[in-house]
Amino acid sequence: MTENQYNLKAEYHTLGCKLNFSETSAIGKILSEKGIVRTGKGDTPDIIVINTCSVTETADKKGRQLIRRLSGRYPDAAIVVTGCYAQLKPDEVKNIEGVDIVLGSNEKLLAAEFIEKWLSDRKSRLEVTPFRDITTFYPSCERGDRTRYFLKVQDGCDYFCTYCTIPFARGRSRSGSIASLTNMAREVAAEGGKEIVITGVNIGEFGKDSGESFFDLLKSLDSVEGIERYRISSIEPNLITEEILEWIAKEARAFTPHFHIPLQAGSDKVLKLMNRRYDTALFRSRIEKIRELMPDAFIGIDIIAGARGETQEEWEKSLDFVASLPVDKLHVFPYSERPGTSALAIEHKVSQEEKHKRVAKLTNLSDQKLTQFMRERIGKEYDVLWEHPAPGIDRMHGFTPNYLRVTAPLDTELLNTISRVRITGLDENEPDSLTAELIK
Repeated sequence: MTENQYNLKAEYHTLGCKLNFSETSAIGKILSEKGIVRTGKGDTPDIIVINTCSVTETADKKGRQLIRRLSGRYPDAAIVVTGCYAQLKPDEVKNIEGVDIVLGSNEKLLAAEFIEKWLSDRKSRLEVTPFRDITTFYPSCERGDRTRYFLKVQDGCDYFCTYCTIPFARGRSRSGSIASLTNMAREVAAEGGKEIVITGVNIGEFGKDSGESFFDLLKSLDSVEGIERYRISSIEPNLITEEILEWIAKEARAFTPHFHIPLQAGSDKVLKLMNRRYDTALFRSRIEKIRELMPDAFIGIDIIAGARGETQEEWEKSLDFVASLPVDKLHVFPYSERPGTSALAIEHKVSQEEKHKRVAKLTNLSDQKLTQFMRERIGKEYDVLWEHPAPGIDRMHGFTPNYLRVTAPLDTELLNTISRVRITGLDENEPDSLTAELIK
């Protein structure tokens, strides 16, 4: 595929996690280097790349709906579907009208090669490697249309939690090398990037396949001049060690006091049924250590409502445990039955009605915790990295080191720069946001 050979335009859609977003951006960058440009407003795409999620049945449904909607809107476009839904249910995806190419997780970042083949012969393709045979790590470090970069350091998972299909969708744990990832961070700095989010499927398992360690990776990245902020995306509580926390709090130059740690259940019995690798005592100790070392840190946690085995008694234990934690936001997910998972053998099943009630209670608790966290920061001063707004928006937003979302009138000279601000109040027009005044 030579530059501008086909004079084609591509459109990209991402469902799911930050890792998917990074990989979609990487696909777009590869295709742009081949002369296939991203669509602009009003353009009709020749190629549509859809990067799917399959963490729940709802995610599968959203993927199907998106494929059908885009196929109906652009019947002449070549539709390429990849991601976890494509890996787990390739035949189902292939049979959706309009789909031309189905690529599994191992083939995702080789999309340009398969698109080139399709352009030459117009033959549909289904290319999916069985998850046990996925051994290659494909790095990516992209920002797409955003200001922050997303650096993929690890892929796959060896944990096999009973409710989860991710190991089947992503393969076994594998990593990049510290040297290559640090070099990618240097390239970001050379491009003027200020902030990098470290992403992966189970990033604390970094180096399991190579003998390197996650902690050594963090220290190497922290040495890169020009990068002013790093954020660690979701990391298992048993893998965010006290040694790492002490280092971030006392020695690290650029790592922010912002943590996202999956809990999934606040009941030891349910955690055991889930095959999680910690109990509530360890989880609490990690949260309290963060709060002790970094009182201003923002802590978000994941929790599943209504998992198999979560009886009324265990649910009440879980709710009480979560309410007692000094955390600031809950990412709440209703439990979703996933074909092929061992959780289906657990006898106690929670009704959909009860799941919805539990989700509502947890969501309300999250709102209370987040509002309290934001109100307690009014009057404080922070450094904010201003992000590029969507076209046509006359306000900008940015984030403090501890991930408070701050809004202000648009000043294009401040985009991708860091300003000192004073928090002035809650933003009534933007959810979960604060207003601020610039400190000259």
